[in-house]
Amino acid sequence: MSGLKTQVMLVDDHAMLRHGMAMLINLEPDMEVIAEAGDGDEALARLKTEPRPDIVLMDVSLKTLSGFEVIKSVHHRIPALPVLMVSMHDEAVYAQRALRAGARGYVMKQEPGEVLVNAIREVLKGNFYLSKQMHAKLLNRVVTGGSESEPLINSLTPSEFEVLHLIGAGHSSQEIATLLSRSIKTIETHRFNIRTKLNLKDGADLIRYATHWISEER
Repeated sequence: MSGLKTQVMLVDDHAMLRHGMAMLINLEPDMEVIAEAGDGDEALARLKTEPRPDIVLMDVSLKTLSGFEVIKSVHHRIPALPVLMVSMHDEAVYAQRALRAGARGYVMKQEPGEVLVNAIREVLKGNFYLSKQMHAKLLNRVVTGGSESEPLINSLTPSEFEVLHLIGAGHSSQEIATLLSRSIKTIETHRFNIRTKLNLKDGADLIRYATHWISEER
C-alpha cells in the first residue's frame, strides 16, 4: 500500500515546521513523508544513502547551504527529481530566482495547507507551480523585458541575494546574521561583495538600492 504513495522529502531548518508539513502531507491518502533534513548538507547526504523520494520540499534559507545551492546540487546528481520551494520569503522577490536555480514551483508558508498539497500534485504532473499573481508578474516581465537592474541582480550568489533582500526589508547585519545562522563577518563580506557587483559606493547607497529594489519587485 505505502509503495503506491507519493514519497516526499522535507528540507527545512525548523523542526516544528517540518512536523506540521509532515502531518498535513501524511493526511493525504496518496502521500507520505519518508525523509526529513534540517540543512542542505544533511539533505544531500540522505539523498545519497536513503530511498529516493518522488519530490523534495525545500526552504530557501537553510543553516549551511542556501536552498538555491542545494537545488543545483540535487539536479546535478538526480536531474529528474523535482524540487518545490516552500518558504516564508516573498514569492514576488524569490520565485523567479528559484525557478532559475531549477525549482519546479514556489509556495509561501503563509498559504493554506490545501495550496501546498495542490502545488505538490501539479509539480508531480510535470507542471510548474506559482500563484496566479506571480504568473501574471512573470508574464509582464517577459512582455516588458524586465528591469534594467536585473542583469546586475542576477550576478549575485544565492547567499548575496538573500542578504540584499534582508537589507531591503530593513534588517541590520546582526539581525541578518541571526536569521541566516551566519557570522557577522560573513554578512559584512556579503555586503561588500554586493556593493562591488552592483557598483554601489557605500553602505548607505546599498541600503537605498536594496529598499528601492524590494519596492519594485513587490
